[in-house]
Amino acid sequence: MPVVNLNKISTRAPRGWNKEKTRAKTAVLLEELGELQNLLFAEAKHAVLIVIQGMDASGKDGLIRNVFGKLNPQGVQVESFKVPTPEESSHDFLWRIHQHTPPRGMIQLFNRSHYEDIVVTRVHKWCDDKQALARMKAINDFEDLLVKHNNTRILKFYLHVSPEEQRLRLEERIKMPGKQWKYNEKDFEEAKLWKDYMKAYTDCFNKCNLQPWTIVPSDQNWYKEYLVAAQLHGVLTSLNMRYPGLKK
Repeated sequence: MPVVNLNKISTRAPRGWNKEKTRAKTAVLLEELGELQNLLFAEAKHAVLIVIQGMDASGKDGLIRNVFGKLNPQGVQVESFKVPTPEESSHDFLWRIHQHTPPRGMIQLFNRSHYEDIVVTRVHKWCDDKQALARMKAINDFEDLLVKHNNTRILKFYLHVSPEEQRLRLEERIKMPGKQWKYNEKDFEEAKLWKDYMKAYTDCFNKCNLQPWTIVPSDQNWYKEYLVAAQLHGVLTSLNMRYPGLKK
């Protein structure tokens, strides 16, 4: 697989992409995704796990709301993984993750995920390189298990935002009343560790890629939402699903 280098990947849409035309394409995709999700649920032969990673203010919540919020809520589940609880910390790092993997027929979203345990932990020196490599192997085996033993399709998205755009969005959380509830002064401290995070993420992409990553340019929300919707649409279409007939 090709080596990922975040420094060489743009955070913006390619020149020539039209915002309004792209939004119109996204609207069509979302309409069709509604039917594809119904098929997934009715057929109940496949599961879909969507992993969403990104720096603070990369737009994870907005992506979930604007793309997956259009689908039937009975067929979509969202789990956010924050600092492990004492009970979670007393188990292996994948214990809390496995409890939320999707059953066949469902789409499961991870807003942050098991990858926090090889990114944040390395940046803050809570996990050394030897332990991180062991965890990467465990993650590859874990994802392989889901694919081979539960017909799970795994889509992994890294929302690639520039440090300049991140700072603008973090500052909006101070100034805009509708976003102030998201404000966390620690986000500005984490932003100072940008280079360390990019190094940790790059290593993650290149060693945990049996299920490939999609690096999503995320400075422009309309482009980000289109790319994610298009990839999900492509995966669900490729399953060639059919509605079950009458039960006998």
